Amino acid sequence: MTATIRIALTYGPLRVEERLLFAELDRRGVAWDAIDDRSLTVSLADPTAWPYDAVLARGVGQQRTFHLATMLEAAGIPVVNASAVLECCNDKLRTSAALARAGVLQPELRVAFSPDAALRAIDDLGYPVVLKPAVGSWGRLLARINDRDAAEAILEHKQVLGGFHHQTFYIQEHIAKPDRDIRAFVVGGETICAIYRSSSHWITNTARGGQATNCVVTPELADLCSRAAAAVGGGILAVDLFEDPNRGLLVNEINATMEFRNSIDTTGVNIPARIIDHVLAVARRRSLVAA
Repeated sequence: MTATIRIALTYGPLRVEERLLFAELDRRGVAWDAIDDRSLTVSLADPTAWPYDAVLARGVGQQRTFHLATMLEAAGIPVVNASAVLECCNDKLRTSAALARAGVLQPELRVAFSPDAALRAIDDLGYPVVLKPAVGSWGRLLARINDRDAAEAILEHKQVLGGFHHQTFYIQEHIAKPDRDIRAFVVGGETICAIYRSSSHWITNTARGGQATNCVVTPELADLCSRAAAAVGGGILAVDLFEDPNRGLLVNEINATMEFRNSIDTTGVNIPARIIDHVLAVARRRSLVAA
């Protein structure tokens, strides 16, 4: 029994991943509570309302999860992942900047703040390019732009749509990857496993139909992913990579609230157990400090 440690796991909505984590906590005899973050009200005036040694934040809503983590940290509760990590990973531009500071290889990037500037940046980078929202997930609102006509049309659409999501133009070089990318899982700085996500479509996300197979974690992959995870603050992360035919592995994005249900049997790694290992280590450190 781990009776001296108490964990909260926040969710919203409840997915297979959270149920697997609940089962792992039960298996270890850990005292824990499940909290639907959509039903919460949180007060900064009452830090005793969260009697936990650590909180694992697993909400789907990026902004909601980030704000909840911020509030809990103000009350002295360690959150996995930390609010600073969530804030960085939720924004592709911040992630790219963090990777650049750390010298981690990634696809070439241009950023612009008006359609005219974006068009010049695309012309400068060279076709094709990939236009992404700086904030988004599951491969949504990605566009591969093959020529100037397509660029002009898509940029006009973004201008008409309005909204802050469309005001920063994140323009990435298109990588001629071999019909797949790599998703690696990093927990506490260790690259525990990885999968290939394969598709005949240029978007290989499993949420968009990509098929998962095991990817052997080589020393090169482990080192690059660990450095990428450290660049954004560490924790429990999924690092997405491209295989460039000339430059080798490039880090594309980092996800701080990843799904993993399809990667457990694929890799043979008990991902929920490794996640709970890390959360309990965080909780024990906090418990020792409090004592």
